[in-house]
This record gives sequence, C-alpha cells and structure tokens, in this order.
Amino acid sequence: MTLSLYLVGLFIVIIGILLFAIKMLQDTIYKGIQETRTNVKEALSDYSQELGKRMDSLTQTTEMKLKEINQQVEKRLAEGFQRTTETFGDVIKRLALIDAAQKKITELSSSVMSLQEILNDKRSRGTFGEVQLSGLIRNVLPEQHFSFQHTLSNGKRPDCVLFLPEPSGNIAIDAKFPLENYRLIMDTSLSDSDRKQAETQFKIDIRKHIQDIAEKYILPDETADGAVMFIPAEAVFAEIHGRFPELVDIAHRSKIWLVSPTTMMAILTTARAVLKDAATRQQLHIIQKHLHMLAIDFDRFQKRMDNLARHIAQAHTDIEEVHVSAKKITNRFEMIEKVELTGATLSEHELANSTAELDD
Repeated sequence: MTLSLYLVGLFIVIIGILLFAIKMLQDTIYKGIQETRTNVKEALSDYSQELGKRMDSLTQTTEMKLKEINQQVEKRLAEGFQRTTETFGDVIKRLALIDAAQKKITELSSSVMSLQEILNDKRSRGTFGEVQLSGLIRNVLPEQHFSFQHTLSNGKRPDCVLFLPEPSGNIAIDAKFPLENYRLIMDTSLSDSDRKQAETQFKIDIRKHIQDIAEKYILPDETADGAVMFIPAEAVFAEIHGRFPELVDIAHRSKIWLVSPTTMMAILTTARAVLKDAATRQQLHIIQKHLHMLAIDFDRFQKRMDNLARHIAQAHTDIEEVHVSAKKITNRFEMIEKVELTGATLSEHELANSTAELDD
C-alpha cells in the first residue's frame, strides 16, 4: 500500500515535471515565434523599403529610356517627314518634267504629222529637197561660188549651180525625192505583186530622173561633163545603192553623181578645198614677189648684223684698252701715295723702272 502511494506520488511528480517542461517548451516556442515574427516583420519592412527604392530607380530609368526613345522616334519621324517631303518634291518636279516632255512629244508628233503631210505632196517634197540642199551649200561655200535657180544657155534652171575653177567647171545640181514608190516597196502590209510593181515603177522614176538631168544640165563649154542628183533622204539613197546597182551603173554611164545629204557634204568640202587651192594659185605671183622682197630684206639684215658684229668687236677691244689704261693710272696713284706716305726717295734708276712697268 505504501509502495502504491509512493508510485502514485512519483507519477504525480513526473507528470508535474512533464507539465512544467511542456509549459517551458510552450513559452520558449511562443517566444521564438514572437521573435521570428518580429524579425520577419522587420525583414519585410526592410525589403519593402529596398523594393520601393528599386522601383523608384526603375521608374526613373524607365522614364529616361522612354524619353530617349521618344526623342529618337520624334527625330526619326521628323527625318522621315523631311525625306518624304523631299521625295514628294522630286516627284512633283519629275512630273513637271514628264508633262513638259509630253508636251514636246505632242508638239513633235504634230510636227511629224505636218512633215508627213508636206512629204505626201510632190511639189512640197521638191521644196523640202531644195531647202535642205540650200542649207548644206550655204554652210560650206561662199556666196559668190554658187547660184540657185541659175538659168543655163538652153533655158533650163537646175536647183543650184556650183561655180568651180577648171578643170572642174560649173556643176549643176538638181534635187529629186522619189518617195511614193519607195514607201510602197517598204510597206510590208502590201502584197508581193504590189510591192514588185512599186519596185519596177521606182526604177523607172530614178532612170527618168537621171536621163532628164543628163539631157538638161550637162552642156559642153558651159558646165562640167557631169551633174549631181541630190536625194535628200539617206534611206532612199541607201536603197538605190543596196538593191538597185543597175541604176547606179546607169548614173555612172550618164555621168550623173547620186548623192545623199552626207555624201553631198563631202563633195562640198572637196569643192571648198578646190576653191582654196585655186585662190592660192592665183595669188602665187604675189607670194613669189613677197618672197623675193623677203630675201632682199634678209640680205640687208645680214649685212647690218655683220657691221654690228664688227662694231661690237671694236668696242670690246676699246674697252680692254681703256681697262688697261685705267689700271695703269691706278697703279701710278698708288705709287705716288706710297712715296708721300713713306717719305722715301726713289733713285732715278728705280723711278725709271717703275715708269717702264706702268707704260707696258
């Protein structure tokens, strides 16, 4: 019984100790929780302040970056607007140039249509050829060496006559523009038979022009033994020489020279050289006279140069002699000064020797 009570008391004591230990543990845990809560609260407060500072810094940095980006965007937009304005200005200028070019093309089309209308008429084509021939000749030869619509002794009047010296003589030029049948030959929309007929008629026209010029404008003792047929279209001239060599042979036999604007310029340039050579030959006696006078003048010049050379040589000799005399005079003065300064008395023999040396 006593043991049981002892055990119960011991159990109660143990329980009390345990309860006390639990109580101490609870207090410790509670205190630890309080301290932890305080530390966490302080840490959170510090972190909150630090986070606030970082947010403020980030906000300022972001605002600065946004401001810089805004400035760059505004600058790029301004440059883009400026370039766009310049581009629009260039486009407007180009459009103005295009409008001006369009107007010129329209005017050129009108001119081409007018020229086409002129060339459709045979009389107008003749006038066109004469005007082109006149422009070529007036740009190369002096007025006194050609005449338009010059009347020959047979009453015929070629478009132009060139007045050249012998052996060339006066050369008649007549402009012919066989365009109708040439166009038909070049028209690919026509049938082969029509183009063949046009080709035949074209050869007949050229042959007739050659014969007319040979009969009308080649006159013995008045004109040269040949004449010129001026074709004011390079294409027609090339067509004749390229496809119809028999016409060229007929022209050569008839002493008719077929020329285009290009070859006409070569002929006129040669004619100008002939005129210049003839003028030089006419003035040859004057040139010879002046050459003879030039020879006389040169001979006179040579004699005067020889005289001048002799005078210069004599003057050189005189200058050398004057120089020697001046040197002797200077030496005499030096001797006189030497005698006066030293007070020495020269013997007659020494004086004679010094005088002899100065006289040499």
